Amino acid sequence: MAKKNIEVSSHKCSLKDVLDVIGGKWAMPIIYILSKGKMRFKELERTIEGINTRMLVKELKNLEANGILTREVFATVPPTVEYQLTEKGDRLLPSIKSLHQWGEAYA
Repeated sequence: MAKKNIEVSSHKCSLKDVLDVIGGKWAMPIIYILSKGKMRFKELERTIEGINTRMLVKELKNLEANGILTREVFATVPPTVEYQLTEKGDRLLPSIKSLHQWGEAYA
């Protein structure tokens, strides 16, 4: 079988940048779940099996800082917070679904 040579650019590596944004263990499941629409924090926490509150907060902050999702806070007691994918986040969905299909076939 012939080996394919992958050309590596001497410029900034975009793959590394992508992994910095969505490379966390929980980032892709969060994006996939939010593809179904807006969700509150507790809904996300209940939906993602195995994630703890601290890690969910960390991943949500990272995704928000990178423009993948938006966070909307409502002035209620206790405060209500809703998360929603941005257009940038929506554009990740085909890639995430493709990885999911690959994982079902080979992992």
